Amino acid sequence: MSAWAAKRFWKTATAGECEGGFTVHLDARPVKTPAKTPLVVPTIGLAQALAVEWDAQSGVINPATMPLTRAANSALDKVAPNFEAVVDELAGYGGSDLLCYRAESPVALVARQAAGWDPLLAWSHSDLGAPLRVTAGVVPVSQPQESLQNLRAHVAGHSAFHLAALHDLVAITGSLVLALAVARKRLSAEQAFALSRIDEDWQVEQWGADDEATATEAKRKDALLIAERFYGLSG
Repeated sequence: MSAWAAKRFWKTATAGECEGGFTVHLDARPVKTPAKTPLVVPTIGLAQALAVEWDAQSGVINPATMPLTRAANSALDKVAPNFEAVVDELAGYGGSDLLCYRAESPVALVARQAAGWDPLLAWSHSDLGAPLRVTAGVVPVSQPQESLQNLRAHVAGHSAFHLAALHDLVAITGSLVLALAVARKRLSAEQAFALSRIDEDWQVEQWGADDEATATEAKRKDALLIAERFYGLSG
């Protein structure tokens, strides 16, 4: 059975135990991913959340309304088979972390960045063993090799499911430090999003909001909150 059948054919979606973890059954049929991998997840809580998404489908199945299921599919079909490559990709953000690149002016924006980002870099130093250098402007700054190695070790310590969530946390914020802070509950996803948008919020304050940009940012924020939820449900 394909996880993305065109129309609903089942009466009930239920979560339960299976070999290797937990899964969702559509009536008696266990769900599979688009790549035909058995949809086996690490916690009953995640399986129950997936079952809710499946049970909410009516008529033609709409994957866009099933973000947790899509994340689980990604963990199994994309992250697990390419684990080291995904680790490398995410760890690479440590070398160009958003928090390390500051505005040169105006003074008020520089101060806002420092107030929001300096505590997170201090946390990266103390808790992650990864002090990072800060620069003004866009000229790249090299980071200590030991810091980059430690950040990679923190990324590599995740399961495929946690790594799938971390991928979105990193990609949306542009910061590995912010993503790890959410993963470790140093920040909420909402706080991390606000910190990642300091520059953009400053521009809105100066020039006003653009409706299209505002709608795009709302979708990005929703995706970040979903990634935080998926991370928590994954154990």
